[in-house]
Amino acid sequence: MVGKEAAGAAGLIPAPDFRHFVAIDWSGAAGPRQKGIAIAITVANGGPPLLVEPDCAWSRADVLALLKEDLPDDTLVGMDLGISLPFADCGAYFPGWEDSPGDARALWRMIDEICAGDEHLSASSFVDHPELSRYYRRHGGREGDRFHAPDADSRRGRFRVTERAQEALGCKPYSNFNLVGAAQVGKSSLTGMRVLHRLDGAIPVWPVDPLPASGSVIVEIYTAISAVSAARAAGRSKIRDMGDLDAALQVLGSPPIGKTGPVTDHASDALLTAAWLRNAAKVTELWSPAALTDHIARTEGWTFGAP
Repeated sequence: MVGKEAAGAAGLIPAPDFRHFVAIDWSGAAGPRQKGIAIAITVANGGPPLLVEPDCAWSRADVLALLKEDLPDDTLVGMDLGISLPFADCGAYFPGWEDSPGDARALWRMIDEICAGDEHLSASSFVDHPELSRYYRRHGGREGDRFHAPDADSRRGRFRVTERAQEALGCKPYSNFNLVGAAQVGKSSLTGMRVLHRLDGAIPVWPVDPLPASGSVIVEIYTAISAVSAARAAGRSKIRDMGDLDAALQVLGSPPIGKTGPVTDHASDALLTAAWLRNAAKVTELWSPAALTDHIARTEGWTFGAP
């Protein structure tokens, strides 16, 4: 992994030679199956992105099984969720709590252990925990007394370093400690971290794990970044028409899907981002963001594509 100390062209490490690119639009919704999960795949040698089992109502357990057992070789997997929580701003995920874990993998393990009794890889027990709930903004006007960092200058809550980098692209990220609002990703991130823990190291998760010389890798994605790369404004990144999706794919140099009619934004997010990953994986600088130090990599992770 290239940290801040190795920045510069001489320190850049080329990405593995991926042959497949998978984008997963994730969901933290309750229930055994989530309409919000969509998976798309494309290949290195061209062709449009395709939905994986488009008529399937995916469960989080299904996705875990796919990642562990059915993933093609040499696949770059992008998961639309936060792979960690803010750490750098306060020197801890949960400042003031003596049981706060020290790095991302320890955080994943703690989430999965606390939520062991929650069905469908959900995470309600974590946000309802008597100590941990103090760090979250929840529905019903329930805002924990530790939701804000000390001397915070806004009511938006705490952010990771990578989320500040997202803002430089015109994106408007939500704090992973915020569970309120249609655009919040707090619950989906927690459920995703349960999945990452249960992978048990079967696939490296960059940059928490070093970038391998070959093989498959999981990265965090933010689908608004792929939309911005396809010349759409961050504020209108959601695509719900196949014609608009093909136009965005054309900007990315991808062949069109060639269908007409409506498309769910979950499906379009996955399809567009799979095509974007195929391009972005070749950009060496995206694997070595200037602000990504070894410590941030281990604790907060990073969003692939954020500068």
